[in-house]
Amino acid sequence: MVTNITSFSRSGLSDWLMQRVSAVVMALYAVFLVAYLLFNPGLDYYAWSGLFAQTWMRIFSLLAFISLSAHAWVGLWTVTTDYIKPTNVRIGVQLFIILAIFAFLVWSIQILWGA
Repeated sequence: MVTNITSFSRSGLSDWLMQRVSAVVMALYAVFLVAYLLFNPGLDYYAWSGLFAQTWMRIFSLLAFISLSAHAWVGLWTVTTDYIKPTNVRIGVQLFIILAIFAFLVWSIQILWGA
């Protein structure tokens, strides 16, 4: 029987679903930004900041950043679980990754919703 050391009794289905949903959200965000840039060739700072000043765009951006964080965590958790065998080292690396992802997420929220 296989013992789960760092999975905390989660199934792979939730990770798989999180990866797929977050990938779709990030793809939609990227397609929107590329389309916006293509359809606004004379884009200046004021138009760009006007786009991000709208609440729906801030929420869409926040959803994209949360999706990026979740996607990164599942991917990096998988990589560290597969390739770092000493449990103490793996947990230390995963804690560092969690803190880094959290810091970047808080920073992005501060940029989006800051004054």
